[in-house]
Amino acid sequence: MALLESSGLLAPRNIALLILAAAVAAIGGAFAYESFGYLPCELCYKERTPYYAAFALAPLAAFAAQTGRRGMARAAFLLMALLFAGNAILSFYHSGVEWKIFAGPSDCSGPLSTAPSVTDFMKQLQSVKVVRCDEPNLWIFGLTLANWNVAISAALAGLALLAVRPSSTHGGAQ
Repeated sequence: MALLESSGLLAPRNIALLILAAAVAAIGGAFAYESFGYLPCELCYKERTPYYAAFALAPLAAFAAQTGRRGMARAAFLLMALLFAGNAILSFYHSGVEWKIFAGPSDCSGPLSTAPSVTDFMKQLQSVKVVRCDEPNLWIFGLTLANWNVAISAALAGLALLAVRPSSTHGGAQ
């Protein structure tokens, strides 16, 4: 850690840029995944929120850290840490829904309602595409995307907190 600190790799500006790169990669990966015909569930959409927020907060934190605005940088990093920590918790819940440990939201994992007639059923099929939260359709190295998001979000929350440690917020522009 001392070597990384002395090299400047863990400077707040660099941490902000790393968080931004991770957010761009995550959202880019999500869009690529969708381009192959896979649709995200409702929880997946909610889990994207901190990444979108990082599109604005990470550049703000990088700019503030670079220009010596420690209070602004600290606020941006703390907000990102809070958002990504909350996302890790949401992703943990989503993982539990996928593993059938927790009951999921009724709009994406509850029982499917039946239509009163065949005509109504056909109309529902044409207008509604429900992607279930409890049935993952992609596994990478034995884990679902929600499982991976637990680790990624926790790591990004940790990085954001690392940027507000006392040694990284002093000493001018970094």
